[in-house]
Amino acid sequence: MAAKKVCEALTFSKSLIEEVQRWGCMKQTGVSLRYMMEFGSDPSDKNLLISAQFLHKELPIRIARRALELQTLPYGLSQKPAVLKVRDWYLDSFRDLRSFPEIKDTNDEREFTQMIKAIKVRHNNVVPMMALGVQQLKKGMEQKIVYKDLDEIHQFLDRFYMSRIGIRMLIGQHVELHNPNPPPHCVGYIHTKMSPLEVAQNASEDARAICLREYGSAPDVNIYGDPHFTFPYVPTHLHLMVFELVKNSLRAVQERFVDSDKVTPPVRIIVADGLEDVTIKVSDEGGGIPRSGLPKIFTYLYSTARNPLDEECDLGIANAVTMAGYGYGLPISRLYARYFGGDLQIISMEGYDLRCAFAGTDAYLHLSRLGDSQEPLP
Repeated sequence: MAAKKVCEALTFSKSLIEEVQRWGCMKQTGVSLRYMMEFGSDPSDKNLLISAQFLHKELPIRIARRALELQTLPYGLSQKPAVLKVRDWYLDSFRDLRSFPEIKDTNDEREFTQMIKAIKVRHNNVVPMMALGVQQLKKGMEQKIVYKDLDEIHQFLDRFYMSRIGIRMLIGQHVELHNPNPPPHCVGYIHTKMSPLEVAQNASEDARAICLREYGSAPDVNIYGDPHFTFPYVPTHLHLMVFELVKNSLRAVQERFVDSDKVTPPVRIIVADGLEDVTIKVSDEGGGIPRSGLPKIFTYLYSTARNPLDEECDLGIANAVTMAGYGYGLPISRLYARYFGGDLQIISMEGYDLRCAFAGTDAYLHLSRLGDSQEPLP
């Protein structure tokens, strides 16, 4: 069935589709943060060759699995124009990888690195494009969506985005190992002495800038923790997660106190260094989330804000950062946390009585500091 549907794309040959099916059945190989860090600490020509040879085999397997799954989505999601475009990107990338000959020497490795770099760029807009596909699906459904009935789509998107995180991490790590002047303490994408306070500060400033742009003002963000504490992690991943959490908190506080003459309470970030986990707590007094809404916040079909795709049919909006709307911030942040063995939990206390300024939401971001958990391979 999947092969038949894929064949509807006239630009892809039957032999390619058969190859996609064959590779999609092969076993994936996961790696850990610790392995990436140790292997990448010596980016010699030999190690880069080994890395490229691994990716030459591993990436087609992961990409083929996603290309096939994109064909079998329920409720007609596979046939939405945006999803078909994403499918084509995955098939193009699979074809590029399988067309590349065996990697035997440094020149082959360098050419391969340029090719996978181009693949990573090709897939830059996958998240907003899939969001558009889901929005196209929602427009054709009844107004009242029963979220528990759409579990299949939620589970697919979890698998799909987790796989995307892994693919982009593997490509990005390999490409960055070619950097002749890496920043201090950096091994590819991994910072061996990352300060979570520093990343949280930068992410908070970025989130406040967006809030200032959209509302004209922004609550303060107070950060607590040991400024000298560091641990190995991927700063870009942590920045994305903290940015999303702080952005949500700023929006909730700003909208709650917009017509109040009370002093707007700050968003608070606490960084705690545990034996197994580093936990980052983001707390706000933005009125909280109704208990009925909590099960929905980690789905891809829910947002309390206007969707920025509602009035747009062009993906030009994909490049704009907004305060809210896709409904993807929390579920994707949780996937980033889980990618290296962590997690994200949300606890909320609902309330809108401004005489009591404590009702709000606490987000607990758990990051594994051991670094030895394998990638979750969907």
